[in-house]
Parts: sequence; C-alpha cells; structure tokens
Amino acid sequence: MVALRSFSSWECCFELISLALFLALSLALPLAQEKQYVGFATLPNQVHRKSVKKGFDFTLMVAGESGMGKSTLVNSLFLTDLYKDRKLLNAEERINQTVEIIKHTVDIEEKGVKLKLTIVDTPGFGDAVNNNECWKPITDYIDQQFEQYFRDESGLNRKNIQDNRVHCCLYFIPPFGHGLRPVDVEFMKALHEKVNVVPLIAKADCLTPSEIKKLKDRVRDEIERFGIKVYQFPECDSDEDEEFKQLDKELKECCPFAVIGSNTVVEARGQRVRGRLYPWGIVEVENQSHCDFVKLRNILIRSHMHDLKDVTCDMHYENYRAQCIQDMTSKLTQDNRMESPIPMLPLPTPDVETDRLIKMKDEEVIMFNITQTANERVGSVSGACARACRRYS
Repeated sequence: MVALRSFSSWECCFELISLALFLALSLALPLAQEKQYVGFATLPNQVHRKSVKKGFDFTLMVAGESGMGKSTLVNSLFLTDLYKDRKLLNAEERINQTVEIIKHTVDIEEKGVKLKLTIVDTPGFGDAVNNNECWKPITDYIDQQFEQYFRDESGLNRKNIQDNRVHCCLYFIPPFGHGLRPVDVEFMKALHEKVNVVPLIAKADCLTPSEIKKLKDRVRDEIERFGIKVYQFPECDSDEDEEFKQLDKELKECCPFAVIGSNTVVEARGQRVRGRLYPWGIVEVENQSHCDFVKLRNILIRSHMHDLKDVTCDMHYENYRAQCIQDMTSKLTQDNRMESPIPMLPLPTPDVETDRLIKMKDEEVIMFNITQTANERVGSVSGACARACRRYS
C-alpha cells in the first residue's frame, strides 16, 4: 500500500505564494537589468559601421634601384596587378632617365571592407652614375602632399578632404653589398623625419640563411650608428596575451625584412603556391622559413596599418604643420614691422637741462626732509630741557 500525503489548506496556500513570488522575481530581474543598461556599449559597433561605409585609404611609397623587385612585391602583397601598362626601358633610355614620381591607385574590397590603395613609385632612383641629391624629388613630393592637406584642412570645406599623405615608405636595400651604401644612408636620413621608413632586403633568395642574418645585423648596426630613425613598432599593452607579445617580439627582431616577391603559381608538395622555380628547388613566397614576406604583409595590412597612419598624422604631419605655422607667424610679424600703417614714433631722447632741473628738485626735497627732521629733534630737546628746569626749580 502506498500512503498518500494529504495537504492541509495552509500548506496549499504557502505553496501558491512561493510559486507566485518565484514568478514575480524571474520576471522582474530582466526588467531591472534592462533599466540598468544605458546603451553606450554599442559605440564600437556604430564606429565600425561608419568606418566600413566610408572606406579606408592607404598610401604606400616604394623606393630603390631598378631591378630590385619593387613592382612584383607590391603585386604579391595586395594580390593585384598595378603595373599592367608599364613600359620597360632599354639601356640607352635608362642612362638619360631622371627620378620620376608615378602614382597608381586601385580600389580593393575584401569581405565588404573597401580600401583605396595608392602606390607611389619612384623609377630612376639610384640608377644614375651621379646620385647626388637624387632623393630631392621624393622629399619634395612628400612635402607637397603635406602642404595640400594643410591647405584643405585650413579651408572652408573640410568635410571631404582627400588624404594623399604618404603613410609608409618601403626602401629596398640591394642584397649584393656588405651593408648600407652612402646613397642608402643619405636617402633614409632625408626621409626619416617626414615618413615611416621600413627597410627591406630585396631578393632574399640570392642569399643563404646565414648570409641574411649577417646582413641584417650589419644593417641594424649601421642604422643605429648613423642615427637613422626607421619605423618603430608600438609597445604591447600589459593586458595582451603572451602569444601576441611573442609575435610582436619576432616582428621587431626581423627588421630589416628579407623579402621575395612572385606572381607565378607553382606546384610544391602537391599544393599550388606562389613562388619561384629554380633548378635546385622552389622558393615559396609565403613560407616563413624562406623569407619574411608574411611578416611584412602582417605589419602593413593586418596589424599596423592604422598605427602607420596615426604616426603619419600625429607626428610627421604635426611637425610639418607646426613649422608652417611658425614660419607664417614670423613672416607676418616681420611684415607688420616693415609695413605698419601706424607710424612708429622714435623714442624721446633725454634733455640735459631737464635732467639738471629734476636733479635739483630731488636735492631740494631731500634738504627739506632733513631740515624738517632736525627741527623736530631740536623741538623735542628744548621741551625736555624746559621740563627738567621746572622740576629742579
């Protein structure tokens, strides 16, 4: 026999009251949380939507001698062909060629994010016999972009300003020498105050791993010895994970980057990869044991593109802007002094007679003060003598 439990009336009431309280609390808790939620936590989403809608722009300059693989590397970085209509010069044309500035602009879209990429090429740099000040057209171009942005920023219509400032300069160092040449040193010293300079060792497949390491160490030592300010990677925050800190450390140790570029797809280990086919083997562009191409791409595109733009805007452009304002202020001050509408009266020259009269007046005041003081003292002494005479009498 199973005993059935009988509930009394007050037990039933207690159960019903407990159930009602539980339901009320379960309904009130979400309402209380909703009242505490303000909504500013969605600001990053708003910024993200606005940025994606507006799109991004990035200007990259490549500099170095002809034949260093600049065009091939740029095409490999962004998986595009920017040099379809390029004309190759013969030997006679290269002799008479001067340094030019050529811009290539392409719109790239990836997963709904639009990027307006501008590549600034410098054909003719370092190809002449006399390379004295061959970097002058490049520095002038960078200053012109700063000046144009400064004019647009100071104008009336500041809503749609076109940013053509150079955010990064990839400088290609030949792998055939024993370090930096004089033209390399002078070029980087001329540009390191104007743009973020990232040095690269071109055609790294010409060297063995030990030779690459020696060349990197020598280039780093010479950069420090000559006081060249290349792009400095930002320090990691303390709250970053250890894996990110390790990757950042490896990136810093890889500078200057030994790179290889290729637009050819070859087959290696049963897979189709971008690389170069040689009789002795295959050099893979995206193999980190072969070159630093992947690390360079991560820096330029995936991790430090925004920092490159921030450094350009907050440091290089601000230095140029401050110098312009200082020059304008000093020039305006000189013009006001030379062409002032208010005639500048000469300072009055001192008069000898006036000085003599002022000096005599000062002496009279001093003598009057001395006489008044003496009379006061004589009067006080006479009064004391009279009081003493009356006391003794």
